[in-house]
Amino acid sequence: MTVQGIGAPVRRKEDRRYLTGRGTYTEDINRPGQLHAVILRSPHAHARILGIDTSAAARMPGVAAIFTGADMAKDNVGSIPCGWLIKNKDDTPMAEPPHPPLVPDRVRHVGDQVAVVIAETRNQARDAAEAIQVDYEVLPAAVDTAAAAKPGAPQVWEQAKNNVCFDWHLGDKAAVEAAFATAHHVTKIDLVNNRLIPNAMEPRAALGEYDRATGDYTLYTTSQNPHLIRLLMGAFVLHLPEHKLRVVAPDVGGGFGSKIYHYAEEAIVTWAAGKLGRPVKWVADRSESFISDAHGRDHVSHAELAMDQNGKFLALRVATIANVGAYLSTFSTCVPTYLYATLLAGVYATPAIYAEVKTVFTNTVPVDAYRGAGRPEATYLLERLVDKAAREMKIDRVELRRRNLIPRDAFPYQTPVALQYDSGDYQSTLEIALKNSDWAGFESRRAEAKKRGKLRGIGISTYIEACGIAPSAVVGSLGARAGLYESAAIRVHPTGSVSVMTGTHSHGQGHETTFAQIVADTLGMPIENVDIVHGDSSKIPFGMGTYGSRSLAVGGSAIVKALDKIVKKSKRIAAHLLEASEADIEFKDGTFSVAGTDRSVPFGQIALTAYVPHNYPITELEPGLEESAFYDPLNFTYPGGCHICEVEVDPETGVTEVVKFTAVDDVGRVINPMIVEGQVHGGLAQGIGQALYEICVYDKESGQILSGSYNDYTMPRAEHLPSFTVETHNTMCTHNPLGSKGVGEVGAIGSPPAVINAVIDALSPLGIEDIEMPATPQRAWRLIQTAGMARAAE
Repeated sequence: MTVQGIGAPVRRKEDRRYLTGRGTYTEDINRPGQLHAVILRSPHAHARILGIDTSAAARMPGVAAIFTGADMAKDNVGSIPCGWLIKNKDDTPMAEPPHPPLVPDRVRHVGDQVAVVIAETRNQARDAAEAIQVDYEVLPAAVDTAAAAKPGAPQVWEQAKNNVCFDWHLGDKAAVEAAFATAHHVTKIDLVNNRLIPNAMEPRAALGEYDRATGDYTLYTTSQNPHLIRLLMGAFVLHLPEHKLRVVAPDVGGGFGSKIYHYAEEAIVTWAAGKLGRPVKWVADRSESFISDAHGRDHVSHAELAMDQNGKFLALRVATIANVGAYLSTFSTCVPTYLYATLLAGVYATPAIYAEVKTVFTNTVPVDAYRGAGRPEATYLLERLVDKAAREMKIDRVELRRRNLIPRDAFPYQTPVALQYDSGDYQSTLEIALKNSDWAGFESRRAEAKKRGKLRGIGISTYIEACGIAPSAVVGSLGARAGLYESAAIRVHPTGSVSVMTGTHSHGQGHETTFAQIVADTLGMPIENVDIVHGDSSKIPFGMGTYGSRSLAVGGSAIVKALDKIVKKSKRIAAHLLEASEADIEFKDGTFSVAGTDRSVPFGQIALTAYVPHNYPITELEPGLEESAFYDPLNFTYPGGCHICEVEVDPETGVTEVVKFTAVDDVGRVINPMIVEGQVHGGLAQGIGQALYEICVYDKESGQILSGSYNDYTMPRAEHLPSFTVETHNTMCTHNPLGSKGVGEVGAIGSPPAVINAVIDALSPLGIEDIEMPATPQRAWRLIQTAGMARAAE
C-alpha cells in the first residue's frame, strides 16, 4: 500500500473546489440566449382540467412561449417510463398508467405539472405563470396509504382497481403456516414507516439546449444517473436517437436517491429548447422541491414472528401496503419488493419467511428510493419485532439476537427469501458494539439520569443491507428494464498520468478521491496524477450511475478490471524493452522489473513507449495505452453491523435527546477510512432524522401537503446529534475483485430502529411499549400523560 493508496485516509481531492466556491452545479451553467422556465403546478390533489386560458399570460413582458400537455401530446411526446415491471401473485403484470411530462386532462397530486411558462427571466416567467387561468373540477382524493386500497376509496387511475398497482409475494407460504402451527409463541406488530422528503442540499435543476446546425440536444441536469436519463428520455419520451442526445450531470449537491430518476422537467426543457431554438433553464425552489421531488418510505405493515420455547425463530410473515404516489417513478416498484422483502431474513437464521406486498396509488407525490431504499423499511420492521418478542418471551434482547444470528461458519448462507449472503461476522460486530457502547454499564447511567429527572433508554439494532443490485440476467428475469453492470475506461497519457472515465456518478461520496486511490495503489503513482471523469454521457462509457451503495463494489470493480488490462499490456511492453520473457516481468510500486535481476523500467517510460513506439513490438501490440471494462456482479454485496443508541427523554416536554450513538459496520475492504466514517456519519444523521423529526404529512381529505416547508418539516441539526462512536469490523466480499461491500446507506438503515428501541426502553418504566416514528415531543408527551393518567386511575 502506498501512503495514498488503498486503506489510506487521504483528504478528498474534490473538496478544494467545493470549499472555495469553485464547484460547477447545473444552476451555475448559463448558455447564450438562454430562456427561463417556470412550471405551473396543480394546487389540487385530484381534479379534471376543464380549460386553460393562457392568453393574458402570453402577452406579459418577456414571455417567449407557454406550453401545455396538449402541446406536448401534439408532438407525440411519450410517457415517462417505470424502470421495473413487477408481476402480481397470479403472474399478471402490474398496472402501469401513463406519466405525461405535462398533464393534458387530469391532475393527480398537488404539484402536478400543468403548464410551462418560458420567458427571458425567471421572474417574468413566474409572473406570467400566476396569470394563467385554469378551470378545475375538483375530485375526491385518495391520500391515506392503508385506506387507498379499501373498497369505495377515490380512484386515482381507472387502470388500477381499488388503486392497487400490484399484489406481490415472496417466500414459502405453506412452510411458514406449518411453522406457525407448531410455534410456542407468536409476536405480532403493526408499524408505519413514515414518509420522508429527501431535501438534498441542492434543489433539482435542468437546462436543455438544441443545436440547429447538428440537430443535437444537450441536457444539463442534477442527476445521479446521466446515461439512464439519456436512455429513458431519448428512447421513450422524446423519441430521439441516443447519439443526438447528450446528458451532463456536473457537480451535484447531494441526491440520496431522489436524483436517480427521470423527471418531467428534464423532458420539458429539452423539448422546449428544440421548439424554440434557444436554451431553456428550470431551477426548483425549495417549496417546489417539496411537491415535485420523489418522496421516500411510506409503508404500513403487519408482521408476525413464530418462536419455539427457547426463543429460536421458526418463521416470519409480513404483510405490507406500500404507497407509490400518483405515478410510477423510475425504480418505485422494486423498492418495496426486491429491495425490501428479500432483506426480511436480516442477520437471523429464520428457516421460513413469507411476505406479501400490495402497492397502492394515491393522490400524492410519487414515492421512490431514498437512502437505503427498502432496506431501512425491512430493518425497522424486523428489529422492532425482535425487541417486542424479547419483552414478550422475557428473554434479554441481546441474548435473543445472539441465539438467532447466522453462524460465522454458515456462509455462503441461503436465505428463505431468495438472497444468498456470501460473507459476514454478525457475532463480532454485535460484541464490539456492546463493548464500545459500554452496554454493561448502562443501568448506572439510567439511574444518574433519573436523578436529573430524565428518562434514559438504550436501543439496539443488528442489520444487513444488500448493495450493488445484480446480476443483470437475474434482475432482468425479475422485471428490471435495464442492465445493472458498471463500466470504466482508463486512458494512460504519454507522460504517465491517467484519466479514468467511469459510468458511476459522484454527488458527495468522494469518488474522485477513492477511485484515484485505487489507480494510485495499482500503478504506483500519486493520486494527483489521476483524474476521474464522470457525469457527461459524451465522455464516459455507458454506465448505470450511482445509487444503492454500488459505486465502489460495482464501479470500482470495473476500474480494477480495466487496470488489470493496463498492467497486462504494460508487462508485454516492459518485456520487450527489457528483452525478457513476459512471465519473468514483475510489477510493484510503479516499476516493472525482471525477476531476480536489477533490470527495471518505470511505468512512465512504458506509457511514453506506448505512444512513441520507436522501440515497440508493433507486430504484436497496438500502440497506445487505453483500456475499458464492464463489470456485471455475480451477486449483491452484503454490508451489515450493529448500531446502539442511548437517549434521554424529558418527561415534562417529551423532548428526546440522542446522547450517545455507537455504530460497528462491516463494509468489506475500506479504500479510505476517513470517507467511510463520513458516509456513516451522514447516514446516521438521516436515520436519526427519520426516527425523531422528519415526516411528510398530507391532509387526508384534501390531499394538501401540510409539511410543505421547513416551518413544518423538521430536519435534524448538528445540535441534535452526539459525537458518534464509529468503527468497522470487516469481512471481505468474496465475489468482487476489491472485496468491498458498500457504505453509503448503512447509517440510515441500522439507526432508526436503534433510536426507537431506545425511546421505548426509556419510556418502558411508565408501561409504554410502542411509539410511532418520528418520536416527536408531542407524541412522547402524550404517551407519558396517558400513562400517568392510567397509573393514577389504578
